[in-house]
Amino acid sequence: MQNKWWRESVFYEIYMPSFKDGNGDGIGDFKGIASKLDYLKDLGIKGIWLTPFYPSPKVDNGYDISDYYNIDKDYGTLEEFKEFLNKAHNLGIKVIIDIVLNHTSSEHPWFKESKSSIGSERRDFYIWKNSIPNNWESFFGGEAWEYDENTKEYYYHAFAKEQVDLNWSNPKVYEAMKDVLKYWIDFGIDGFRFDVINFLTVQDDLNVDNPFDESGEQVHKYDKNQDGVLDIIKRLVKDIRDIKEDIFLVGEVGSEDFNELKPYCGENLLDVVFNFNLGSIDEFSIEKIYKEILCMNEEYDEKQIPTIFFNSHDMGRSITRFNPKGNCNGIEKAIAALLLTTKGVPFMYFGEEIGMQDLVCYDIDKMNDIQGITKYKLEIAKGKSEYEALKLSNKSSRDKSRSPMQWNNDINYGFSEAKPWINIEDKKDKTTVEKATKDNKSLLNLYKELIKIRCNTTALLYGDYEDLILENDVLSFRRKYNDIVVDVVINFSNEDYTQKIDKIELLNTSESNTLKPYDFSIYINKL
Repeated sequence: MQNKWWRESVFYEIYMPSFKDGNGDGIGDFKGIASKLDYLKDLGIKGIWLTPFYPSPKVDNGYDISDYYNIDKDYGTLEEFKEFLNKAHNLGIKVIIDIVLNHTSSEHPWFKESKSSIGSERRDFYIWKNSIPNNWESFFGGEAWEYDENTKEYYYHAFAKEQVDLNWSNPKVYEAMKDVLKYWIDFGIDGFRFDVINFLTVQDDLNVDNPFDESGEQVHKYDKNQDGVLDIIKRLVKDIRDIKEDIFLVGEVGSEDFNELKPYCGENLLDVVFNFNLGSIDEFSIEKIYKEILCMNEEYDEKQIPTIFFNSHDMGRSITRFNPKGNCNGIEKAIAALLLTTKGVPFMYFGEEIGMQDLVCYDIDKMNDIQGITKYKLEIAKGKSEYEALKLSNKSSRDKSRSPMQWNNDINYGFSEAKPWINIEDKKDKTTVEKATKDNKSLLNLYKELIKIRCNTTALLYGDYEDLILENDVLSFRRKYNDIVVDVVINFSNEDYTQKIDKIELLNTSESNTLKPYDFSIYINKL
């Protein structure tokens, strides 16, 4: 297996509005991120993934792009982005950026021109029909077809009506997007994370209805993974690599079905896709985790590499999902060990290293996320009370994992003055970076040690599995690369587990051979 820089990196996702405010307006920005690059370097991070930073009305927190060639004023300027990028590179940190190819904002000049008249030069950049051709629903809820009063036709949107799907059956759309990608590659970025890449609409015949499941929910069978999507991805990958060969290409394939994820990565395709079959499980289950790791190991070929993650901006934080009582009980340390010793490319989410937890919004007017807001409106329309609708909207909303990074006790928990969170409890009880840095036994310092071990141990970067076993909720595996062997044991049970030790210890959270619940050990040996 050829060495790749991205296989030797631990990636850290930064949700742009929430990581670090550098100018005092309550919104994260590039000045703020640049000021914390030394922190990330010290943590051991070698790759950053940035969520969208382009000009946007922010109907969907930046995933509705109105200008692919600039920086949103909330986050800074092109010059400040360049300064951040140069500083990151000087510290040995690569930067990959989110790019949305599936849709643009309804405020994008392309769409404004497209809707100006049926005869517009860019009319065919989007998907227009003179009548609704199918029953497709938006993934955020409600109809996926929006009527335009000006031209008396309907346009398609897989997500919010302000996120208008591009027509990828039009070759001019491909060329326009290829120019966008080249621009950012030339700017100096090191990779792309392609948002909902399997949703590209590439065929003209849309006259087919989606089915419904037994509960009455629509099954999105025909509005993603369409014939021709993989051909476009292969062509994009080739064109991108002609510009920059060692660029890292990550796909968000909107599915938790491994069989739908698998075809998008590998030779002549994307380097990796996010394995939501593992990363987005709602509740902790070591049996489920074990089965998914085993599945990826057995089903991926030698050129397909898994991604390992348990947190992102689109889901509740794992410390809350896996421990609903909301207190640190040790599982967060076991999950850190799992993340950083298993086979694949690990992705962390900001605040994960200090155990940040979910927040709950108690007032719909304070909610930012379009997905949660839409859910609230739909439930109210069904006759639900405001309390019931808000409870369900919190479950759907992605705001819960997007609160600002807890740097110190002087935390501004609001995204902005206009949309503050109102449910924050005593700030003094919140874990902060400042507090965790001073505690040798903190989760933060454990992450530092685990990342250091991973990045300095070839068997953890490139080694295959041997003896991947789950027995009585104790997960153990061996990873081997050339003559280096690493054995990992993680106790996910509620009982003590006694192990035999005859190897060199890299890290052991127990003071003896007995691993208490959520303790783990990492040992190295040479053959």
